[in-house]
Amino acid sequence: MTKTVILGSGMAAWGAYDCLTENGIQPTLFDAKPIPAGHTASYRLDNGFIFDDGPHISFTTNEKIQNLFAEQVDGDFESFGAYVDNYYFGQWVEHPVIVNLNGLPTSLIDQVLSDFKLVHGAEDPKIDNYLDWLVATYGKTYADEFPARYGKKYHTCSAEIMNTDWLGPRLYQPDLEEVERGAYEQGSANVHYVKKFRYPKKGGFQSYLDPFLEKSKPNLGFKAIEIDTSTKLVKFENGVIEKYSHLISSVPLPALIPIIKDVPADVLAASQRLACTQCVLVNVGVNRDDLSPATWRYIYDENIESVRLSFPHMLSPSVVPAGHGSVQVELYYSDKYKPFDGDFEGAIETAVQDLITLGVLNNQEEIVYKEARLSPWANVIFDLDTNAALEAVHGYLDEVGITYCGRYGEWAYIWTDESYLSGYNQTAKILNR
Repeated sequence: MTKTVILGSGMAAWGAYDCLTENGIQPTLFDAKPIPAGHTASYRLDNGFIFDDGPHISFTTNEKIQNLFAEQVDGDFESFGAYVDNYYFGQWVEHPVIVNLNGLPTSLIDQVLSDFKLVHGAEDPKIDNYLDWLVATYGKTYADEFPARYGKKYHTCSAEIMNTDWLGPRLYQPDLEEVERGAYEQGSANVHYVKKFRYPKKGGFQSYLDPFLEKSKPNLGFKAIEIDTSTKLVKFENGVIEKYSHLISSVPLPALIPIIKDVPADVLAASQRLACTQCVLVNVGVNRDDLSPATWRYIYDENIESVRLSFPHMLSPSVVPAGHGSVQVELYYSDKYKPFDGDFEGAIETAVQDLITLGVLNNQEEIVYKEARLSPWANVIFDLDTNAALEAVHGYLDEVGITYCGRYGEWAYIWTDESYLSGYNQTAKILNR
């Protein structure tokens, strides 16, 4: 492994780098962007605001990763309990809604309970898609009104054309007693899958990666345009050609496969069937900090374009000027199901109006800063094309000796700690061989 090349400089690249250097191998990193850290970058603005590339927190229960992240910031991190809520047609409801129905219209509560009782304890039905799973788990009314409704905004496609491989602990599955208690009593136990989390006190989430970036010195602005797996060469857009003995990539698969020389047509076609959302992040700085009781908020209404709100200043006061607050609004699109028209000014206008409608802002005069940024690779869409396409793509990469890792290499719904472990573990397989 005399010349190991890593494409990327985010969480997965960090894991790969650590695995290699622990074994005496110094890799060379290249990143297409002019800034490092991939999807875990933090935009540190001259006006004192810091915004991450989407909401990022560390809630791993893996002690090794907890200690690693803590060491990177010299133990200087904030620790929180999570409070999350939801906006449903004029009402803020604690999360998850299924155990916090109290306060919603009585007719809706009655129908949710009736449907839930029908499916609770029933024999396992045939599950062909995500909507089938939702109905079988919660009953039709709740499935349609809440997770399916929100999911179409977040994933940009309907639940009946999605699989269930991505679910993990993301949707809480209560028993009947919990649902009934939440329907008749105010408040519930903390059953969100994020109960406690950490965040660096200074510099945004990227602070966890800064020591790695300082050591690894990634070559920035190096966009790979051709990979020749027979001669083991990577050609970059700036004219540089790099020889490799081993290639590790966290590049999104639909972008990686087309640049591989002589890739079979069926593999290329499979890579283009893999769908991923794009997120327009509207970052807003405000001249007050009492913006929300919740750290992040889900928005169900279809007539409100905003999908999720998060409040960076609630994670660390250092990410805003003194006395200010900040909110990050997520708007989701996808090339496959809901293309973005490129109108960033329109996205800002939409997000600001949504914040006023939701009662987060009183008026636009409170805003001291606003911007929109595109995160071109946000969340994998696990539609019904995914599994067959992914099998073809991963099988081909295994054949030609390219190691893939991270959210967009493994093509998985994994969090930051899991992305680090993906890079580490996938690299360990090379070393073991």
